[in-house]
Amino acid sequence: MRGRRWRAGLRGWGGVGAMAVVCALAVAFALLLPLIRSETDGSGTATGGSGVTHGSQARAEAECAAPEKQTLSPSGADGATIDAIKSREGEKRKLIVGVDQNSYRWGYRDPNSGAGADLEGFDIDLVHRIAQDILGDPDAVQFKAIPTDQRIPAIQDGRVDMVVRTMTINCDRLADVAFSAPYFKTGQQLLAPKSSTITGYDDSLADQKICTAKGSTANTKLAGDQKTGELVSSADIRTTVPNQLDCLVRLQLGEVDAVVTDGALAASQAAQDPTVELKGSPFTTEYYGVAMKKDADDLVRRVNQILVEYRRDTAGGWQASYDRWLSATLGEDSTAAEPPSPQYLRES
Repeated sequence: MRGRRWRAGLRGWGGVGAMAVVCALAVAFALLLPLIRSETDGSGTATGGSGVTHGSQARAEAECAAPEKQTLSPSGADGATIDAIKSREGEKRKLIVGVDQNSYRWGYRDPNSGAGADLEGFDIDLVHRIAQDILGDPDAVQFKAIPTDQRIPAIQDGRVDMVVRTMTINCDRLADVAFSAPYFKTGQQLLAPKSSTITGYDDSLADQKICTAKGSTANTKLAGDQKTGELVSSADIRTTVPNQLDCLVRLQLGEVDAVVTDGALAASQAAQDPTVELKGSPFTTEYYGVAMKKDADDLVRRVNQILVEYRRDTAGGWQASYDRWLSATLGEDSTAAEPPSPQYLRES
């Protein structure tokens, strides 16, 4: 309708001549557009068009060169987020945390501890420490078991206050959630049957079926490497599952030939099943962090303060938890798993 009215208007003020004027204006605008887009503010910074887009992308890439450093400085002060947690009353006065309940030695229920088996593991120890600091009670926690591919939605939807679930800090995730400083260092690694001809992340993966968890860094890495040729093209990476442990089940059933996941998790799975083993060395370097809402600045700062103190506590902190849960699978020397000295490059 608007188009018909516009054309009728053109006929009213000169028909063909008016149309020629419009066309001339359109051509002039097209010729000027590249100049407008390349215009700068005098300092070399684009002030409009694609220059803004390219500038923003360049800044984003620069800021995310080291995603594990893109967090806020520590603080013990309360803020709006922490106040909301503390204002919960009665049985609801708890920290709500998304965790795993199937990752051996990280977040799991020991089947040998009876019907009322509590969640335990390295991640669970950290959750208790955070609850102790914020609410004064290490057991003031409501655990919510969430699958791998629901970690970010659970935070964004407000179903949990945070996720402590072997969650790697990376650039893509920083667009959706905020992270604490790293609390663990690991890397992607292959898990396969001991009898397998797979030797690592190399050409031995040709024609092999590989399982990853949907939404995991492993899945993203394999898809990206196959596009660039770093992963052999005949490797079948189509098998994805909601929970990482489901990959081990697929491997045990013979439905896939290998699993790619964090080496720390893979080592725990190898401890569960003596017929599988790690193949080759880790082929990435990654860091686990506590994930929270993008705007929960006070909570991010508080968790970072807790992590500083957790690392210093030699009697009941990070090292004690490592010795208890992970030394049997990753070795008594925790050096390779220790996160780097934290840097807090995010300003707001």
